[in-house]
Amino acid sequence: MSLGSRIRELRTQKRLKQAELGAIVGLTYVQIGRYEIGKAKPAADMLSKLAKALDTTADYLVNDDVSDPTIAAQLTDRELLKQFKEVELFSPEDKHLVKTFIDAFITKRHIQELAK
Repeated sequence: MSLGSRIRELRTQKRLKQAELGAIVGLTYVQIGRYEIGKAKPAADMLSKLAKALDTTADYLVNDDVSDPTIAAQLTDRELLKQFKEVELFSPEDKHLVKTFIDAFITKRHIQELAK
């Protein structure tokens, strides 16, 4: 996936119009459009602003190899990301407990969806 495709994908996931993203980072919708179709590439400082506005990293935006699931996965909820970073510091037993709780909530959600 190209840089422009990633910008477009993340922008649409956040339900932003090109003009709205442009206003956040200080550009026009025309320039955002150029980035998205590959007619222009952002400078490093603009790439950083775009990544911040899209709740991702500059590395994700420019990295062509998304075969690695850890690169492809983007956690946009900053509070949840902070919590997961804290969990990484837990003992193996505590990590297992957190994973068990998460699995229970996911299973509950799947059952609720099946019941609809």
